[in-house]
Amino acid sequence: MPPVTLPHLGADLLVTPFFQADEWGTVDLTTSPPGTPYPDESVDLAVARGVENLQQALVLRLLTPRGSLRALGHAEYGSRLHELIGTENVAAARLRARAYVLEALRQEPRVRRVLALDVAPATADAPHTLPILARVQPAGAGDPVALGLE
Repeated sequence: MPPVTLPHLGADLLVTPFFQADEWGTVDLTTSPPGTPYPDESVDLAVARGVENLQQALVLRLLTPRGSLRALGHAEYGSRLHELIGTENVAAARLRARAYVLEALRQEPRVRRVLALDVAPATADAPHTLPILARVQPAGAGDPVALGLE
């Protein structure tokens, strides 16, 4: 059976090929086919469509500081997660992160509801990160969509 494409979720250039990110430095245009082309090979920019576009849009919304696109007419776009930079990964910070993520996901009209949201405690090998995993139900039809952010 072919995958459900959900065209109502839109399309955009692919910049988060694994639909997760830990900073803007890990976001970049992706080519299709991926990798370095041979001299006689043609490439194009990759596109995220449907569910993939929704996953990418959510990661980008969470990475973007809320208010940073005010000059472009999108003052409410983004999240407040950037306010947690420099704080310890303690219970209070995880609760604030959870609230900020829920607030940002509610802004996305292509999300019907948040099914799961996990903000993990610090680990010994990554004491200064705040791993966030979410699953949302897209508006319209389709399977739940997962995304990750650190």
